[in-house]
Amino acid sequence: MSGAESFVPTPMLLSHAARKRLRALIEEQGNPGLKLRVYVTGGGCSGFQYGFDFADTVGEDDTLIDFGDVALVVDELSYQYLVGSTVDYEEGLAGARFLVQNPNATTTCGCGASFMV
Repeated sequence: MSGAESFVPTPMLLSHAARKRLRALIEEQGNPGLKLRVYVTGGGCSGFQYGFDFADTVGEDDTLIDFGDVALVVDELSYQYLVGSTVDYEEGLAGARFLVQNPNATTTCGCGASFMV
C-alpha cells in the first residue's frame, strides 16, 4: 500500500422506510426542496426528546446531510446528540411516525420519543 486510506463515518443514516416516506411527502407537497429537520429538545420523560419538522431552507448553523433525492437538516445543538443515529419510519397500531435509533442514548422511554445520554 502506498498510503493510509481515511474513513469518514456517515454522521447520520436514513432507513429505506424513512427515505420512501420522505420522498412521498415531497411529492405530495410538490416541493422538491423539502428536507426533514431532526432536532433534540429538553423535556420528555427521559430528559431529551426528538422532534421532526419539514424545512425548505438550511440555516447558517445547520448541518445538511444529503442522501441524493432526500436530505436531513440538523441544527448545531442537536447534531452532537444525533451523530451516529438512524432516522427510521414505522407504521403500526400506535400510528405512523418518524423515529430515531440513537446509539448514544443510555436510556429511552417506552414510546421511543425521549432519551438520556
